[in-house]
Amino acid sequence: MEEKIRCDWCVGDPLYEAYHDLEWGVPLKDDAAIFEFLILETFQAGLSWITILRKRENFRKAFDNFDYQRMANYPEEKIDDLMQNSGIIRNGAKIRAAVTNAQAFIMVQEEFGSFSEYIWSFVDYKPVQNEWQHFKEVPATTPVSITLSKDLKKRGFKFVGPTVVYAHMQATGMVNDHVTKCFRHLEVRDLSKN
Repeated sequence: MEEKIRCDWCVGDPLYEAYHDLEWGVPLKDDAAIFEFLILETFQAGLSWITILRKRENFRKAFDNFDYQRMANYPEEKIDDLMQNSGIIRNGAKIRAAVTNAQAFIMVQEEFGSFSEYIWSFVDYKPVQNEWQHFKEVPATTPVSITLSKDLKKRGFKFVGPTVVYAHMQATGMVNDHVTKCFRHLEVRDLSKN
């Protein structure tokens, strides 16, 4: 059987490859799924994505399956519990930011009808189709991620710098950054036509 050609960043780790093959770059319009990625991306700041992926199930359990309604109302006791949870990233600022971000997320939903409606407006509701030959060409930020980052911060979101925001855009399929030789490049491009 012929080996699939993937983006270089995921090759060699089965968890990373599965994430790359099934999730990364797939256009997400569901608010709950978008929120999960947003929280995971904020915890990634300064760390590798594989570190977060390995702890993803622990995060799901710890944060009530990323139920933003519940998270927005976490009392101090819950934050203290999370600080003791060795299965997640025990960074107090990031844990508190998750609560703040849940609150800001709900405010955006109330204003726009859904968070998806808000965030996808930054790319005119259709994924940006890039044609990178090598992963080294892929930028860490773009003018859109800088604009979106500023707008999120203005709305009270934390840990949403342009690099985190661009990683979120890649993960949720707002941009297709699979390199052209990767088997997922065309598959993801075709998904965006739906």
